[in-house]
Amino acid sequence: MAGPGPTFPLHRLVWANRHRELEAALHSSQHDIEQEDPRGRTPLELAVSLGNLESVRVLLRHNANVGKESCQGWAVLQEAVSTGDPEMVQLVLQYRDYQRATQRLAGIPELLNKLRQAPDFYVEMKWEFTSWVPLVSKMCPSDVYRVWKRGENLRVDTSLLGFEHMTWQRGRRSFIFKGQEAGALVMEVDHDRQLVHTETLGLTLHEPEALLATMRPSEEHVASRLTSPIVSTHLDTRNVAFERNKCGIWGWRSEKMETVSGYEAKAGEVYSATNVELVTRTRTEHLSDQDKSRSKGGKTPFQSFLGMAQQHSSHNGAPVQQAASPTNPTAISPDEYFDPNFSLESRNIGRPIEMSSKVQRFKATLWLSEEHPLSLGDQVMPIIDLMAISNAHFAKLRDFITLRLPPGFPVKIEIPLFHVLNARITFSNLCGCDEPLSSVWVPAPGSAIAASASPFPCEVDPAVFEVPDGYSVLGAERSEPLRDEDDDLLQFAIQQSLLEAGTEAEQVTAYEEQLQLERALQESLQMSTEAEGPGAPLRAPPSFEEQLRLALELSAREQAEWERRGRREEEDLQRTLQRSLTEL
Repeated sequence: MAGPGPTFPLHRLVWANRHRELEAALHSSQHDIEQEDPRGRTPLELAVSLGNLESVRVLLRHNANVGKESCQGWAVLQEAVSTGDPEMVQLVLQYRDYQRATQRLAGIPELLNKLRQAPDFYVEMKWEFTSWVPLVSKMCPSDVYRVWKRGENLRVDTSLLGFEHMTWQRGRRSFIFKGQEAGALVMEVDHDRQLVHTETLGLTLHEPEALLATMRPSEEHVASRLTSPIVSTHLDTRNVAFERNKCGIWGWRSEKMETVSGYEAKAGEVYSATNVELVTRTRTEHLSDQDKSRSKGGKTPFQSFLGMAQQHSSHNGAPVQQAASPTNPTAISPDEYFDPNFSLESRNIGRPIEMSSKVQRFKATLWLSEEHPLSLGDQVMPIIDLMAISNAHFAKLRDFITLRLPPGFPVKIEIPLFHVLNARITFSNLCGCDEPLSSVWVPAPGSAIAASASPFPCEVDPAVFEVPDGYSVLGAERSEPLRDEDDDLLQFAIQQSLLEAGTEAEQVTAYEEQLQLERALQESLQMSTEAEGPGAPLRAPPSFEEQLRLALELSAREQAEWERRGRREEEDLQRTLQRSLTEL
């Protein structure tokens, strides 16, 4: 029941952009800054949708949540990009990165405390990006995250730094987290430049203004967002179901083994996660005609397979009225908007939306081993939680493995990542058992570590958590986020990367495979022409796009035929077994 006075007072001040009164109301601490209006918007979401920059600035100064998603699944930053206002995007992006940083830093002590309880270890997480599009997988990157844990100290090494100017950025980086009495020491080590940026958790969290100042994005970063589509990729696992993979020719034998990183996963312990849906939505209302043309592409044969073309568009629907404004195109009045009983139908605030969407159903695969000594909850999940705060790949992995998984440690996982990409994550080289490391060793029999309760005891050299000799140690530096891997910008970057030629070696390999594909298809077409008879008209050579389409169709038909044969064989076997039982 609403109290005296107008309902949604903060929202009404935002609607009129009365930012000074909004500031005074927020200082009184009598209002909920995250309250949702009848249309599901917080005051910040409403201010961004209306393009009221002054109100946005006031709300952000009072810590309004930038990470909140709307009822339609759009983040505040994405809505800011849709306005096309560079100052709005810069402001929201700055506070988004600031809130992410404080969230990450505040969570580090809990992470390190959880790790302190667990046995020490070293493990490698290999990320391989694959695609169902022919020839594309060779252009996809891969990376190995190397993880050392000793006591409450953690180090994660990586070489794939992200995407910038439409190219993959590589380098040798280490992220080191060291527990201390006052909190934690965080170090980012750039081995290529021999530089170390350090920050002490307690000091950083007590200097919010200094931290915020370092988060201001560059003009180039803002411009890249305003000239790229807004892409939202959501992994829908609400209806997911886990099914054991069958093994053997007819699926009736169950003792076949598959070894993953030295640990055997029985075929009965390989699961498929069905009903995993990947929902991809793309918005372009903020783009110029030139930017839209660039995003739609059409330059290469891969374009249609990458799903870049819009499939359908939805707008705000109702005709523009005379008193309309760019951010209120159907002239909705405040009384109409704030009345929960008033139906807006297809009317809405904000710039009219131009959106395409795609829903694809995938299978994810899990290789599980009940004998693996690592603990998913105690040793691996804290690391994934930490990385997921600033890494979209780890966020998707976290969302998947927090489902109710079958028993066992997931030694290998394959999940859909984006429209054309899967990610295959393999845990390997536990404590240097596959490839020895000088920084990790198995303790001698009889030592305290060897006698511990850990099923796989190992010792990690404390030197790996120290700054290497000769490196320059500096303070924290965040003029540009290192891993700004939002789904929208990253997916567009990945798609553009896949459309462009790779290295010279990759071009040669792709060209050789293209020739093999062309020869196979030409032979198929020649056989088809001969079957039609000598009088059949000559056909023009198919384009490469047509060849790819034919190759995919042939592959799909072969797969379907193989599955039909398997079902027939299984049915024959069942009938044979049934007859044998009847005769007995």
